[in-house]
Amino acid sequence: MSAPTSSASLYPPGGFGPPKDRRGHAAGTLGLPTGTEVFSADNHISLAHDIFFERFPESLKDKAPRVWYEDGAYQLGRKGKSFLPGDFSHVLMQYDPLAGSGSADLDARIADLRADGIAKELAFPNALLALLFYPDKEIRELCFRIYNAYIAELQERSNGCFYGVGLINWWDGDGARRTLAELKSLGLKTFLLPLSAGKDDDGKVIDYGGAAMIPVWEAIEESGVPVSHHIGESPLSAPCEVNSVAVGMMHNVAPFRELFSKYIFSGILDRHPGLNVGWFEGGINWVPAALQDAEHMLASFQHMLDRPVEHDVRYYWRTHMRASFMVDPLGLSLIDQIGVDRVMWSSDYPHNESTFGYSEKSLAAVVQAVGPADAARIVSANVGEFLGL
Repeated sequence: MSAPTSSASLYPPGGFGPPKDRRGHAAGTLGLPTGTEVFSADNHISLAHDIFFERFPESLKDKAPRVWYEDGAYQLGRKGKSFLPGDFSHVLMQYDPLAGSGSADLDARIADLRADGIAKELAFPNALLALLFYPDKEIRELCFRIYNAYIAELQERSNGCFYGVGLINWWDGDGARRTLAELKSLGLKTFLLPLSAGKDDDGKVIDYGGAAMIPVWEAIEESGVPVSHHIGESPLSAPCEVNSVAVGMMHNVAPFRELFSKYIFSGILDRHPGLNVGWFEGGINWVPAALQDAEHMLASFQHMLDRPVEHDVRYYWRTHMRASFMVDPLGLSLIDQIGVDRVMWSSDYPHNESTFGYSEKSLAAVVQAVGPADAARIVSANVGEFLGL
């Protein structure tokens, strides 16, 4: 088995252009075993209907966030003002004109993916992320519950092609238990948990590894629903006047270390050994370095820890975690350190950084790197196992 030393061979000199101008053209098996159904572990869907205003109770309609289409992008906001920052809206304009980008046309979406060689997908929200830290927590939870019901309806209509990522109340134990039970009853298979937990009612930053979060982790563990973490929440620490989109993405693509460390060193996984955790869109090449550094830090600071770490560092990765990638030849070259069963391929449709329009090249690179049998696990079976399908 071999892997290319660079992803540059996949990219034409002028790049691929905006996704709204791309089209899939995959053909054949790409070297995968016959019958392999490619399952993208990380796609995205834009909310295209004004569901909060439509579904809020009459007494709360005046507080409902609104959804509208403007200048080629689906917006989310109130009183005509979008919650989305300028760069975010500009990026949305690169792909929301695709009929399949928004939730209004599921058939167009499935057709786009089929043309790109993809049979199934797990879809994270786009602009909805603007509500993750909405200050009114009652309204926030209501929005999440309405979105879950809506995305579950799409999932049901897709006949096994589309699986939606839900959202839960993560800021109190009772709320977590309540929203997880409802999410499961709707048939959703995972939920997005922000990399930052935000602040409590007193304005104090919530620590995922702290005692106050134990009831939430207990609720998640008892539910059996896997946790999904995704890139995209990290603002730049300073203004960027030139090419801020690219700088921002470089910053956002590697955000997992802090929470990864809390799972291990703060005892989250020791206290809750039933947790199943996925890291999405950050690639897989970060994993060997994070494991190596965690081993070094444990050896160096073990005498100063408040509580013991019950297992070796790699145990937590092997037993509890998986990560997704789109194009990661470096990560694939280190697959023996990561584990074939711990990685999931994704298209990331319809984002700019997605493989949409050249997925056949990305999939063929996986086969080249690890061989057909292991490639089938990476591009199909592993995400199904993660979701419990």
